Amino acid sequence: MNVKPKTLLIVDDDEGTRDGLNSLFKREFRVLKVATGEAALTILNKDDIDLVLLGMDLPGISGLEVLQIVKENCPLCEVIMLARSSSIDAAVQAIKRGAYHFVEKGVPGDHLRGLMRHASEHQDLERQVRSLTAQVADEQGREFIVGPSRSTRDVIDTVHKVAKLPATVLILGESGTGKELLARYIHRESENPDAPFIAVNLAAIPKELVESTLFGHEKGAFTGALRQQLGKFELASNGTLFLDEIGDLRLDLQSKLLRAIQEGEIERVGGQKPIRTHFRLIAATNVDLDKAVKEGRFREDLYYRINVIPLRLPPLRERAEDIPQLAEFFLKRYNTRFRKRIGGITESTMSMLKKYWWPGNIRELENLVERLVAVCDKDYLSEEDLPLEFHFAQLEPQGQRSESLFEDATNTFERNFILRALEKCGWSVTATSEYLGMPLSTLKYKMDRLEVRQLARRIRGI
Repeated sequence: MNVKPKTLLIVDDDEGTRDGLNSLFKREFRVLKVATGEAALTILNKDDIDLVLLGMDLPGISGLEVLQIVKENCPLCEVIMLARSSSIDAAVQAIKRGAYHFVEKGVPGDHLRGLMRHASEHQDLERQVRSLTAQVADEQGREFIVGPSRSTRDVIDTVHKVAKLPATVLILGESGTGKELLARYIHRESENPDAPFIAVNLAAIPKELVESTLFGHEKGAFTGALRQQLGKFELASNGTLFLDEIGDLRLDLQSKLLRAIQEGEIERVGGQKPIRTHFRLIAATNVDLDKAVKEGRFREDLYYRINVIPLRLPPLRERAEDIPQLAEFFLKRYNTRFRKRIGGITESTMSMLKKYWWPGNIRELENLVERLVAVCDKDYLSEEDLPLEFHFAQLEPQGQRSESLFEDATNTFERNFILRALEKCGWSVTATSEYLGMPLSTLKYKMDRLEVRQLARRIRGI
């Protein structure tokens, strides 16, 4: 795969210097050249610059001023300052303002190339650190929410009993119920929460790469194996290995997994000797493993070996009592992420969320709240913010309803349509009647019949 070269901007008022530096670096970088600080700032505003060779003595805006602007606006951009003569004071000023290095013009090309290479590597490392920091922050924000429902409490009670034991755990549940989050919760409650937690989604790995991913490989084991690679089993040594969607694991690899669990040893692809490893296994699946065993798609001995401590995460529709706590948690998360200040979710809206079927479980709830927070410009999330399917979900036989499902569906659509028209017209009933081309008396009658007026009064005081 071709790697896009980094972009180097050369800023110096001497044409000979610019041409010489261009010749020195044009094979390694995409090079841009300008003679003034003003021209450099113009390019920085419209192009992605990775590295800058910046002259100190520029006409107009000085090199130090350009440096300060670059570091304020592009903190990951590395800058090496070029000066006609060495000056300790100038070097100190440049380093204080964020320059990677300060050199005198005329230094040997090899020396300057070495500096540029180190600056580029430093930039790559800084990007990796920032990426890993963001990942850690994201993982810390993704915790298993223990709601008030009895089913969730039963799961957590079992976790507290077994978390500090090395026993294998099998988490069962539909997609989106939070199986990985529960696995991480178990790891945090274990005897050694600071040990590695290695998560592997088996369904997301190409089948031809699963074995190498899990067990690692030796250099030259297959085409493209240019170096030795440790597998997930070795990386999880003395920690926790989480295998998600274990029901999708190939039969031939199931036997290798069984050996790793029972014997505590693995062999890398292309390896000649067993490698001892110790880890705590947590497996998860949304597949009916009993049925898979009967159909010959899953090894019976492996099933019994991983089904030591079974935990079943109920679907969200079976734990509706947890929805308010989950929704408020996601609201807080996306308020922070999108810099919003939405105060909460109205009681009637929460009631609608609790009646919905949630085929995508907690993942679907999180995605919904993220979408609503992103587009909402009000103080609270309310009924009219919900998609139409949530209104239709209220037609389930719960209490009083009309004899005609068609009438219920029509009323739900009409109610939602009027609500959105009211919102568009600033919650003015008069303006809404004009917008809809409907007599004011007719609109008021419909609002009363469909209980829209009551909701509108509660939201906007009309």
